[in-house]
Amino acid sequence: MNDTFSRIAYPLLGVVIILALWSAACHIFKVSPAVLPPPEDVAVAFVKWFPLLVKEGWVTLQETVLGFLLALVIGIPLAVAIANSRALNLMFYPLLVGLQSVPKVALAPIVLVWLGTGLESKLAIVWLVAFFPIIIDTAAGLRATPRELIELARSLKASPWQVFYKVQFPAALPFVLTGAKVAITLAVIGAVIGEFMGASSGLGYLLLSATSQLNTPLAFAALFALSFLGLGVYAVIEIIEMMLGRWLPPKPAGH
Repeated sequence: MNDTFSRIAYPLLGVVIILALWSAACHIFKVSPAVLPPPEDVAVAFVKWFPLLVKEGWVTLQETVLGFLLALVIGIPLAVAIANSRALNLMFYPLLVGLQSVPKVALAPIVLVWLGTGLESKLAIVWLVAFFPIIIDTAAGLRATPRELIELARSLKASPWQVFYKVQFPAALPFVLTGAKVAITLAVIGAVIGEFMGASSGLGYLLLSATSQLNTPLAFAALFALSFLGLGVYAVIEIIEMMLGRWLPPKPAGH
């Protein structure tokens, strides 16, 4: 109980301290609201524009979730193929590591030329940023399966599917979930990048529109809405991790 209370109370205390310092700095140094609005102005804008934030947030949420699911559907099977084939691993794993270092923002204009400014381009950009953590972490988890467990399962006449389902996949699941946590937060960033490059809806579009009109409180409200969206989708992965607890190895004490 005390540990749960601490996990909730300390982050809330940190938020309160940051908001208090932010408000004090705005008033003491008389910062223009067009440059940095105090948190109370942002709160007012958040309440005032809440229906619009929800409407645009729903667009960004759809792009985030669909692109993330696409990355899972493509990334996990590819990771299984790469981890279980030495030839595929030698051919493609170094390329994946190299491609991961390419800034996805640099690829966004090319994607827009190929796919236009519709939903397809947003999904492609989200997929690009979410795909690599999933495939690399999943492949690492599959390769980290203790060899003796695989040999034991084969000695018991287990089929290749049974070896994967009962030995490799449970061993790799913590890695898959770690990759999914990284990917889902990057997916939100990918959706915003896509909306920045060309869109007529979404929180990224709303953020650009607000800043172009010097409506800085609304821009900050959109940023907070993006933060809440990111926390929400991350929490969903955490809940899924708890639901899959029986598949996971026990965590060390204190975690």
